[in-house]
Amino acid sequence: MRAARFHQFGEPQVLTVEDAPEPHAGPGEIRIRVAAASVNPIDWKLRAGHLEAVYPVPLPAIPGRDASGTVDEVGEGVTDVQVGDTVWGLGGLAATTAELAVLTAWAPVPSTWSLEQAAAAGLATATAAGALDALGDLQGRTLLIEGAGGGVGSAGVELAVARGATVIGTASERNHEFLRSLGAVPTTYGPGLADRVAALAPQGVDAAFDTAGSGSLADLVAIVGDAAQVVTVADYTAASLGARLVSAENDSTRLRAAAELGKNGAYTPRVERTFPLAEVADAHVYVQGGHTQGKVVVTL
Repeated sequence: MRAARFHQFGEPQVLTVEDAPEPHAGPGEIRIRVAAASVNPIDWKLRAGHLEAVYPVPLPAIPGRDASGTVDEVGEGVTDVQVGDTVWGLGGLAATTAELAVLTAWAPVPSTWSLEQAAAAGLATATAAGALDALGDLQGRTLLIEGAGGGVGSAGVELAVARGATVIGTASERNHEFLRSLGAVPTTYGPGLADRVAALAPQGVDAAFDTAGSGSLADLVAIVGDAAQVVTVADYTAASLGARLVSAENDSTRLRAAAELGKNGAYTPRVERTFPLAEVADAHVYVQGGHTQGKVVVTL
């Protein structure tokens, strides 16, 4: 099969498109013929070697945590899909930017989504849903999302709104109309955030979700007034502040719930740009530059 691979850690140029051994579905797994795979921040950080001490990746490695495509192999014990079904989901730490990929969590692609949108949804959904679950019932509460314009942040906005929350989202001004379209009240990030949020939510903010890891976690704790109601997926100083660091889990239940929202028009993954597999290095350059609106996807 053709796949994007890197044989050493480094800049995006270490990525090549080449033949690689085909993976096979084990018990409780499925294999898909990949239509598209997204590029997540963890993908370029793994490729660059920044996370080698925490998440060692055997080389050569195929980047990618999520993908969409058609099931072509079903592992032992799997009963909810069959060959020919179209699904989206999550694979291992580095495995999906290839013609064939094994998934360990999946859900059917809603008819309202393209395959590119479905590819964009996997890790963003799992990350956002896990963080929101950690905050408990959001019905009638006000939630502040730091970095609401990115892949995880935009997923978090729609999932939180669907759970009955009032959402204030931070983003650069160019993304404010985008946040409004998702159902959030936009504001800018950076100095003075507490005053801006107080003007938008005079009754206060009940919880905060940091997707950016930009060093604002202490400010978020101060704004909420309760560190236990602040979660982050990107700031590893969380414990020192009493906040919680949440990691994505390969949980099919969360993906299926998001697919139901998608089918009902309440959740639409945003794709800013697509790249063909031959330009996977360019896709990594684009994501590594930051400030994307939604997700970047590689098509196969």
